[in-house]
Amino acid sequence: QVQLEESGGGSVQAGGSLRLSCSASGRTVSNYAMGWFRQAPGKEREFVAEINSNGDMVYYASSVKGRFTISRDSAKNTAYLQLNSLEPEDTAIYYCAASVYYCSRYPSQYLYWGQGTQVTVSS
Repeated sequence: QVQLEESGGGSVQAGGSLRLSCSASGRTVSNYAMGWFRQAPGKEREFVAEINSNGDMVYYASSVKGRFTISRDSAKNTAYLQLNSLEPEDTAIYYCAASVYYCSRYPSQYLYWGQGTQVTVSS
């Protein structure tokens, strides 16, 4: 069983940056693709970014491409999401998740989930 825990959320002004971390415990996630999703109030959970198990393939939602960067450190069993040039529309709870397969863009394709971390961007 894998437990995921996000951290690094907070409140920033538009144009600011945050770095989210997703720490895994219980077992290694080095063989899993890692993804980030977000959910704003009243909206469905949406895909943000994913990275394959080797860390050499990434994919982003069009809304964040060029502003967010996903990465991972297998030695630390941790994934990251760097959020730059934040906009009020980025306000949401951000979740990390682990999937057996890369190219997983839907929540149902992920096996393990963290509890989420709140990101609030003010204008």
